[in-house]
Amino acid sequence: MADIKRIKVGTASCGLAAGAADVLSAFHRLAGDIPVVEVGCIGHCYAEPMVEVELKDGSSVFYSAVRPDDAGISAILGLSENSRFSIPAERSSIEKLYVTRLAGKINPKDIREYQANGGFASFRKACACKPAEVVDAVKKSGLRGRGGAGFPTGTKWGFLAAKQSDEKILICNADEGDPGAFMDRSMMESVPFQVLEGMLIGAYATGATKLFIYCRAEYPLAIKHLQIGIDSIREAGLDRLPGRDKPLDILIKEGAGAFVCGEETAMIASLEGKRGQPRFRPPFPTDSGWNGRPTAINNVETFANIPVVIEDPEAFAAMGTEKSTGTKIFALAGDLKHPGLAEVPMGVTLADIVYKVGGAAPGSVKAVQTGGPSGGCIPADKFDVKVDYDSLKELGAIMGSGGLIVIGKDRCMVETARYFLDFTHRESCGKCTFCRVGTMRMFETLERITAGKGQESDIAFLEELGGKIKKGSLCALGQTAPSPALSTIRYFRDEYEAHVKEGYCPANQCNALSDVKLDLAKCIHCKLCIKNCPVTAISDDFVVDNAKCTRCNTCIEICPKKAIARAKKGTGFNSSAGK
Repeated sequence: MADIKRIKVGTASCGLAAGAADVLSAFHRLAGDIPVVEVGCIGHCYAEPMVEVELKDGSSVFYSAVRPDDAGISAILGLSENSRFSIPAERSSIEKLYVTRLAGKINPKDIREYQANGGFASFRKACACKPAEVVDAVKKSGLRGRGGAGFPTGTKWGFLAAKQSDEKILICNADEGDPGAFMDRSMMESVPFQVLEGMLIGAYATGATKLFIYCRAEYPLAIKHLQIGIDSIREAGLDRLPGRDKPLDILIKEGAGAFVCGEETAMIASLEGKRGQPRFRPPFPTDSGWNGRPTAINNVETFANIPVVIEDPEAFAAMGTEKSTGTKIFALAGDLKHPGLAEVPMGVTLADIVYKVGGAAPGSVKAVQTGGPSGGCIPADKFDVKVDYDSLKELGAIMGSGGLIVIGKDRCMVETARYFLDFTHRESCGKCTFCRVGTMRMFETLERITAGKGQESDIAFLEELGGKIKKGSLCALGQTAPSPALSTIRYFRDEYEAHVKEGYCPANQCNALSDVKLDLAKCIHCKLCIKNCPVTAISDDFVVDNAKCTRCNTCIEICPKKAIARAKKGTGFNSSAGK
């Protein structure tokens, strides 16, 4: 242990979910005089709990899937070769860590460590310039809002800066509500000072006097770290901007989890204590926002980009593509080997992200869904597309905030669309008839199709109604809600037609259109399926009663020989038909 400088344990939400708290306690108990500190997530969520051992020569050793047993911890303290972690070579060739360069590397609650690693240098640089010069630097960088719409950040800041008002508002949208997305949560948990530094720079550049962070209450660790950060900034006097008599008001508002409050006018209404619903524009928030004051909103990742932009706007503009500069953080989830966070330059291909970064096996992927629950599904034969705001839009998808769900070959695209429409119709605020009623009708139609009760006319109905919802909804959330259905019909119409014409689910995923089949040639009679079936649908002689089976997949998941699988309706064994 003489060569060890300190031990760093990843205790972001992904690490804690994997047991990092017990690992941390074990190191505190066994590490002796070696400092043990908590850090955030380096993005490799699939390898948690992760531990970094800093050595006195300046190098580091990483360990993955660490367990809190004494023998395992002692082995790490002895710098064992076992469980050492290395980033897959293909992934390291694609990733570019700029915005996330400190995530998982420093103690997120220690302002001194953030400053020792270059923190607030960009803030000091900005404060040495005129506010208009800071806005110009952001414009020159080409930074576009990372919340989904991709509006130029410098332009938005310029609108707010031009307004004359005794009070101007800057809001950080931390209401990350997309299923499978966790970019913003990770940044707030891992580098809260970086997000806050970006907000301070924004306040100086635009003349904002009050800062809100609208964060969903389901992110308690992020809120805790942000509040520690705000308190530390106040103690250090960083909330007193040059030329100002009063310190900035910096407040955290905990949202109740409504998806629609990610839309800026709905968020403003919620901050005002009203029901979170979007309103017509104009007036735009930069003209009349929170309580009638000029207001601008950027999301967490956008603010986290600001210190990088101010450090070198030209270098930032040189990354990515002409119209989509810099890097983008993606949250990878679904049917892939390496789920987690990845920061890649704008303009890389979907294939690089899915296969090289995500580790999905070539040929195993049917599609990816980008842009959250109201994003579109892109088929595998389109994975050569460059990932930027405009290219994805041409394919019927959106960049969104960065959620990227990989859909394997064994998934049903009709069921995928049904799943996402289930979410969006429930999360409709109800203000617009097309969104409130239309998404419900689309969901009901998809429910009917996956239940084997669909008709050929249902496909045309979905296309027609989806187009009307896109045109008739007030906010972007309603306008994009039909995208999962419309994109899957566009690229996977054959699966829809199989459901409605043949009463057949090609993926055997829809419960009403599939049976569970047991292959006796592979079966080793271990009886795990019988013991674990919650409805006793498998007899002692290994016959599946599909009339009783609930299609929970427990037997399929637990079978050590993969002798049980889904099959086309009517082809599975059952107790009445025999073997």
